[in-house]
Amino acid sequence: MADPWLTIIGIGEDGLAGLSEASRKALAKAETVFGGERHLALAGVGSRGRPWSVPFDTEIVLSCRGRPTAVLASGDPFWHGAGASLAEKLGSDEWITHSAPSTFSLAAARLGWRLESVTCLGLHAAPFERLVPHLSREARIICLVRDAKAVGDLAKWLTERGWGASILWTLAALGGPHEYIDQHRADLFAEDVPGNLVAVAVLAMGAPGIPRSSGLSDDLFIHDGQITKRRMRALALSALAPRPGERLWDIGAGSGSISVEWSLCGGTAAAIEAREDRAANIRSNAAAFGLAHRITVIADNAPEALVALEAPDAVFIGGGLDGTMFDAIWSRLAPGTRLVAHSVTLETEALLGELHQRHGGELMRVEIAHASPLGRYRSWEAARPVVQWSAVR
Repeated sequence: MADPWLTIIGIGEDGLAGLSEASRKALAKAETVFGGERHLALAGVGSRGRPWSVPFDTEIVLSCRGRPTAVLASGDPFWHGAGASLAEKLGSDEWITHSAPSTFSLAAARLGWRLESVTCLGLHAAPFERLVPHLSREARIICLVRDAKAVGDLAKWLTERGWGASILWTLAALGGPHEYIDQHRADLFAEDVPGNLVAVAVLAMGAPGIPRSSGLSDDLFIHDGQITKRRMRALALSALAPRPGERLWDIGAGSGSISVEWSLCGGTAAAIEAREDRAANIRSNAAAFGLAHRITVIADNAPEALVALEAPDAVFIGGGLDGTMFDAIWSRLAPGTRLVAHSVTLETEALLGELHQRHGGELMRVEIAHASPLGRYRSWEAARPVVQWSAVR
């Protein structure tokens, strides 16, 4: 590599003593050193140090382009650190990095946990709901939190959701002379912890957590009755075939249940819903499942709302489909895009039959009946039949 102007350095609580020779040379050469106040103090860079702005702004570092500059971050700068935010704006010949063990690595080593089986999350700038998809019995989670107060808040949050029996470890100043580790039970937590806390480890104990199968209980969602019911949702998701990193258009989203289950599989979703009260329900459901960062809620009509959206990998149309809407959506889809549409009306059913004849795919009619009381006996109570058409563009 040519002589890069920027060096991104991971630093631990042992300061300069724990840095490689290459890191120390880069620090000595740098005209300006950026980092948190704690990092700058550990490195002893004096007047050359410039604390990070709040909120974090990479442009301040980029303004030093061409002059020897160093950036300090905790442990591994590319794991919940500033490294990737900077690298994505630079050429590969402009920067080099020297990493140290991450907080996650140090925490797992202290607890004797297999890091490859641990969920690692950054919660210093994210809601605790991000934990929801990962909470299951005996799940092991290490999360970075914003400050010592957040530990008590996290313990309360876990307790209120049925995870009060969980064990928490508070870990501070890992790898340094003032390293601190303590163990607590979430529902009994009532202690002060060091102000320089950097991580909390959780051994989850309590409620079963969210099932990993498609078709979550309708009771888990806020809705006004406008929801793709559990069993039909499972069939829809099977046809949509979600994969991590893929994008969904959920048109006529109702409660957003399809968007939620799609996003639980690692994708992102744009939930389009014309009614603002239902859009509010979608936002609440996205937040409750810790998926507000993955689901964009658009309170508008389709197809007008689709104009500014990036092309999807899959489309779900839960209701309101007509020929004009279909033509506007279909024309925007790239080859290979999956589309699934549901109908409970005769008019839309007829349209889906035409579309199946024209574009192929799979057309099926689903009738579900549930056993219910009938006097002293039981009888089948049928739900409205649903027609599903699925096709690939």
